[in-house]
Amino acid sequence: MDRVSAFDEPLKKLLGGATAKVMADHLDLHTVGDLLHHYPRRYEERGRLTALTDLPLDEHVTVVAQVAEARVLTFNNGRGRRLEVTLTDGSGRLQLVFFGHGVHKPHKELLPGRRAMFAGKVSVFNRKMQLAHPTYQLLDTGPGEGAGDGDREAVDAFAGRLLPIYPACKQLDSWRIAKAVDTVLPSAREAVDPLPAALREGRGFTPLPEALLKVHRPQTKADIALARDRLKWDEAFVLQVALARRRYADTQLPAVARRPAPGGLLDAFDAKLPFTLTDGQQKVSGEIFDDLATEHPMHRLLQGEVGSGKTMVALRAMLGVVDAGGQAAMLAPTEVLAQQHHRSITEMMGELAENWGLWREAPRQEGRRSGDGRALGGSEQGTKVVLLTGSMGVAARRQALLDLVTGEAGIVIGTHALIEDKVKFHDLGLVVVDEQHRFGVEQRDALRSKGKQPPHLLVMTATPIPRTVAMTVFGDLETSVLDQLPAGRSPIASHVVPAKDKPHFLARAWERVREEVENGHQAYVVCPRIGDDEDEPGGKGGKAPEGDGEKRPPLAVLAIAEQLSEGPLAGLRIEVLHGRMPPEDKDDVMRRFAAGEVDVLVATTVIEVGVNVPNATAMVIMDADRFGVSQLHQLRGRVGRGSAPGLCLLVSEAHEASPARARLSAVAATLDGFELSRIDLEQRREGDVLGQAQSGVRSSLRMLTVIDDEEVIAAAREEAVAVVAVDPGLEHLPELRTALDALLDKEREQYLDKG
Repeated sequence: MDRVSAFDEPLKKLLGGATAKVMADHLDLHTVGDLLHHYPRRYEERGRLTALTDLPLDEHVTVVAQVAEARVLTFNNGRGRRLEVTLTDGSGRLQLVFFGHGVHKPHKELLPGRRAMFAGKVSVFNRKMQLAHPTYQLLDTGPGEGAGDGDREAVDAFAGRLLPIYPACKQLDSWRIAKAVDTVLPSAREAVDPLPAALREGRGFTPLPEALLKVHRPQTKADIALARDRLKWDEAFVLQVALARRRYADTQLPAVARRPAPGGLLDAFDAKLPFTLTDGQQKVSGEIFDDLATEHPMHRLLQGEVGSGKTMVALRAMLGVVDAGGQAAMLAPTEVLAQQHHRSITEMMGELAENWGLWREAPRQEGRRSGDGRALGGSEQGTKVVLLTGSMGVAARRQALLDLVTGEAGIVIGTHALIEDKVKFHDLGLVVVDEQHRFGVEQRDALRSKGKQPPHLLVMTATPIPRTVAMTVFGDLETSVLDQLPAGRSPIASHVVPAKDKPHFLARAWERVREEVENGHQAYVVCPRIGDDEDEPGGKGGKAPEGDGEKRPPLAVLAIAEQLSEGPLAGLRIEVLHGRMPPEDKDDVMRRFAAGEVDVLVATTVIEVGVNVPNATAMVIMDADRFGVSQLHQLRGRVGRGSAPGLCLLVSEAHEASPARARLSAVAATLDGFELSRIDLEQRREGDVLGQAQSGVRSSLRMLTVIDDEEVIAAAREEAVAVVAVDPGLEHLPELRTALDALLDKEREQYLDKG
């Protein structure tokens, strides 16, 4: 057997079909290599007990504890039996409950004083934390004595002082995973080491086979530290090599340099601005224009707080490209946002967009290409700004397509409709992608392929990204940050409204909305789903709040709008807005809300980004626990955009002790998007940092955490850049190439290759 094939061996050959199927279906582990890279989440020390006081609600946990007491209760006139076992860690307590035929074995084995490892889902019953029907493994028995799952497995895996606790699932306990690891552990000696010898020796790393043995079966805490240091480096380094190769490839691509002509559209636009750009806007614009002047494509990430003026920076870049004879496209994630951008950009440009018709009749000027759609001077300068979305009428769509291919339109704003095959550009020079996290990589790539040469790329996000994440998720992009809000923006007060525990708080929330309207302002009410017949069970964002026993469906726009109209907000002008409304209806509602003709807008997350109505001062988010931290921060950014202070109320029925409530409290406590992005990442660290989690691809980062391992990532990036500079094709590093192929599956390779 050669060295590579040992890690590629299917698990079913070594573990048997049943165990291998559970591992494949529930843990996405298929090969020996997969299982060897399924590292323990933590380690318990034999003789020490797990702290039971801060177990997370609604999550699958593994604990080491001692039985304090056990009793059998009968119910249904003696026909039903229930075993209640109380565990202790010396201070806190946790109740276990077993029913029916499942009572006999644990009643015999879980005697006061016995120690065991227990696994199950934490719930609350009668205000007490409990595990219902947990599986368990006795720890103070000899090999071969009972296991709670019915298998009479040995506890050889726990011979050492440190007990590995693996990420597990309901179908497969941590100790059974440990048993499977024992079976494949000899293959660790076959590990192919991806680190170049000079790097490995220079940093004094433990050899990879030894690191794998130590991470799974450590004898001491020092073993764990050595193994983790080494395995983190592998992940960081291989990923940074992939990104460094992408950046290197980008520097080899040709692009047309786009230098704005003096006295053109950009200068005319700047001269008409009624305010001064912030220092941040001027600095970032300078970075972008420097990139645009080079002959390889710009790849820049522009991140900025909600309301920091990113659109203004992007528009100036687009006007500069138009001045230089090219076209600029802005890709928005939703139709509502595309329409909003089209409206606001047209308003910002004023006559520079509106005077297009006047200019078309003017004599053709020397130096202009036929059909390039630009004026190179004079007061009648302008360019056509067109909108292209999937639901436009046939005639309007045909005209927009014609304007793009002839170059009549210098700027186009659209949705994914812009990347369809039939859309052709005269000379696409710049692509601006708004809210990157909502776009698939294939979409971003398809639009980039529409230029005669690769167009320059500017990615915008209002979700602040910590530096380490920018180095991993967007490692192929240079980063610019706008962290200064324009003058005149107001603070936003945020509060959690515990609707279940304190219903009067919710009543007060609606009173506050009415007060805002009476003071001449407007409000948003946001719900997780629409509530029409087409809604999926559970709806968008539809997981039930953690700790909510009823698991009811998420609250819906249509139902809440009706309840408010007939109840607490009766008499106010209430409208609904959601993604399945006809485009003309959506546009009409947004236009009337912007004009102050609607008091309260009950909407889904279609209003999450880009919607700008300065008179809207209050937002009530229903079932707020069903939204992510970044999404809540985005939604909240729709209020406080004018001179009046903003108010955001986060309504939730989640249990007070649940992670969901902790998340909402964190959002209420700070307006700092960078701080919230850290919290968001810490809570999602098991997810895929490469942003592809929604596709179901297993995370490539098992040991590395982008929040805590900034130094490792930064150092690995430096080393990766040095390696790729000398050997871009990794011709002399076949082991590194192998690791690259193994770590980055085909989908992720594509992601990185497309940048």
